[in-house]
Formats: sequence, structure tokens, C-alpha cells
Amino acid sequence: MTTNTSSDVPGLITTEDGTTYCAWHAAMPEYHGGEWGRPVADDVRLFEKICLEGFQSGLAWITILRKRENFRAAFDGFDFHRVARYTEADIERLLGDAGIIRNRAKIVSAINNARRAIELIDEAGSLAAWFWQFEPAAKDRPKTLTLDYWQANPTSEASVALSKALKKRGWTFVGPTTIYAFMQAMGLVNDHLTGCACRTTVEAERKAFRRPG
Repeated sequence: MTTNTSSDVPGLITTEDGTTYCAWHAAMPEYHGGEWGRPVADDVRLFEKICLEGFQSGLAWITILRKRENFRAAFDGFDFHRVARYTEADIERLLGDAGIIRNRAKIVSAINNARRAIELIDEAGSLAAWFWQFEPAAKDRPKTLTLDYWQANPTSEASVALSKALKKRGWTFVGPTTIYAFMQAMGLVNDHLTGCACRTTVEAERKAFRRPG
């Protein structure tokens, strides 16, 4: 379906059926409309996303999204118990896999973070319970989310706090910008722009979502 940029609201597009979305919906409609911002409490999905955000560092997210199934196959579905047992032989295997991003530091980081994830579960009971403690309060979120606000705020107080807490526990490739992208995608915040049809849907899901604890 073709799209047209809205003439009066920067960052939004309107499709042929008259529905308005965030402009990047045009490049990734299924991901934007069906995944991004929907609240997640599944530990494997949370671990997968934080790993993929690490691999995305310095690259466009669409590059990672196109390779996501390859990543899942290469990393045993991001089962962190299995990834935590990876050895140097696995690192070499992954470096030889043309279907993923072959960056040694990022591969080593994913293995390290799998081990740290197991430790975090021992501490908090689940990754979800721990991550969702960092969900910002409604008073700390803008009532109207515009493109200007979005572009001016690649991090947040909550993402800085979560990043620091992860680094303290030995996680890597978890800077505040990376972590804010993780929070946006996993529904800890709703960053669909005001006027996007998905914003209302996501907010309803967040309202009904039972926070893990």
C-alpha cells in the first residue's frame, strides 16, 4: 500500500485507506504495527531484543530486522541458557555465518549477557520482573509525543538508570540510547507518535498488561 507524508504533522503518514501511522511504518509495516511498543513479559523475547539492539549499534534497525530469523537460528532461538554455554568454537561458528552481523565484540557481548541474564534471574526471579521495574511513571512521560520530542530525546532518565544498573551487573553493549530503543520496542514506553493509529492500541494493551513482579 502506498503512503503519503502528512502535510501538517511531521513524522506521520496516511495510507490509502486513510489510516495515519508513524512515518517509519512505510519501511516496516508489520513490525511497526504488530510488534513495536506492545508490552512484553517473556524473558526470551526480552533477551533477544536486548541482544539485537546491541548488534544494531551503528547500523539501521531494518538491517537487523531483515536478519532476525538468521540471528534466531544462529543463537539457538536466543535461549540464554544455551547461549551462556557457548565456547570459542561457537564464536568462530558465528563469525563464519554470513546471515548475521559478524562482529566479534558484539557476539562475545551476547554470550556474556546470556550469562549475566541467568544471574539476574537468580536475583529477581525473571528478566521481565527486573526490567519492568524501570518503567517510567506516567508523570514522567510527555502527554503529546511529537517528532521533535522524539528526535530530541534518544535517551530518558529511565533508560539511563536501566543502562547503569545493567552495566553494574556486567552487561555490555547496553548504553542508554540502546536501552531506550529496547524500552520503546518492548512496551516499557509508548513512543508511537500522537496521531498514529497504533498509539491508542498500544496504550490499551499497556493498560491491560499485568506487570510482572
